[in-house]
Amino acid sequence: MKTIRFVFAVTLVLSTLSTLTDAQQKPNVIVIMADDIGFECYSKYGSEFYKTPSIDRLAATGAQFTQAYSQPICTPSRVKIMSGRYNYRNYTQFGEYDLAQPTFADMVKANGYSTAIAGKWQLSAGNLNGPHKAGFDEYCLWHFSKGGSPDKLPPEFKNKGPRYKSPTLFKNGVRVPDTEGKYGPDLVSDFICDFIERKKDNPFVVYYPMILVHSPFEPTPDSRDWEAKDNNRKPIEHFREMVQYMDKTIGKIVDKLDATGLRDNTLILVTGDNGTNRRLSSPLPGRGMIQGGKGSMQDAGNRVAFVANWQGQIKPGIKIESPIGFTDVLPTIAEVTGSSVPNGCDGQSFLPLLKGDSSQARGWVFQSYSKNGPGTAPYRCFVRDANWKLYADGSLFNVPNDWLEKSPVTGPKGETARKRLQPILDRILKDVPPKLIDRKQITP
Repeated sequence: MKTIRFVFAVTLVLSTLSTLTDAQQKPNVIVIMADDIGFECYSKYGSEFYKTPSIDRLAATGAQFTQAYSQPICTPSRVKIMSGRYNYRNYTQFGEYDLAQPTFADMVKANGYSTAIAGKWQLSAGNLNGPHKAGFDEYCLWHFSKGGSPDKLPPEFKNKGPRYKSPTLFKNGVRVPDTEGKYGPDLVSDFICDFIERKKDNPFVVYYPMILVHSPFEPTPDSRDWEAKDNNRKPIEHFREMVQYMDKTIGKIVDKLDATGLRDNTLILVTGDNGTNRRLSSPLPGRGMIQGGKGSMQDAGNRVAFVANWQGQIKPGIKIESPIGFTDVLPTIAEVTGSSVPNGCDGQSFLPLLKGDSSQARGWVFQSYSKNGPGTAPYRCFVRDANWKLYADGSLFNVPNDWLEKSPVTGPKGETARKRLQPILDRILKDVPPKLIDRKQITP
């Protein structure tokens, strides 16, 4: 009897250890998305005006995409990256996520992962249970308000409150106390680091839609005027410091992964939700001054930085020219974590590209965009590859030679590109109700 008990005990221990080992070996994923920052604001993308050393290091030891595309403004991008679907499928209105739609958090939770989100929410006004319904076990978030009809919200949500100094934050359904004088980005990144520490023995997916670097352009704790804002300083001065602090915060999370021994088992994705604020112009060698393109479907409005880092899995320092879009994030997370992709996903995993295999690369991205949803205006649509961009109205642009899309290409010059892109666009638009497609002539 003692022998049987001993054998049973040993078997139980080995089984438990095996389960723990399997859990520890499942890769973690951290998705970081900065707010209102185009590709021109990163030193790795050629800027000499902004310094982003943490992101530079991630790119140097990982992969840098040169052709990554978001949506032109925040909510459409957030809906797209969380669901892996084109906006025409599930975008309802600005400041809202259809919580019946599955997210990448739902997807990995079904596969035994812990999930967390921290930073900017803006997707379920007045509903503190929204992040949980979207699949996140834990959250620490700013912005449960909404413009337009604040009178319909409970009093505590009629104003979104400050995001930077002395922020209005909610953590798992409860208002975060004692934020006076503290910095919002510090508090939410601390939450992420604590989550990583607590979940280090279990697989997790963390989504960090950052508060930085959206307006208002305010001092950071590293600014000389942190204690009292110097209103004589230009917005670009504070913005520049905010970009540096954004990068510093990302470095803080990477350091936490190093400290917990999780770095080699964690895929880190860093990007931005749309172009830079239109009030700002930034110098970029080879392009001159680039005015922020937020809200525009032009290059400066939806071309964003995108860096992937996974030590030991991605060849260091590779540049990937094949275009990717936000629909591709969900299926990539699915492939990395071994999770099942929800029905209706429009994206394609870019994990093979990270591994150096471009044989199945799609080579194009599609975008459907309506700022406030289809109830106010039909979707403007295009398909593009690395050089050419074709809109649903037939306008064709050679983007590297016409960044502002002022001169549509007609005649034989663009015929090869049109023949390549038109069938792709037609195939996708066949699934879109005609009334939802804007076919009016595009104007710059």
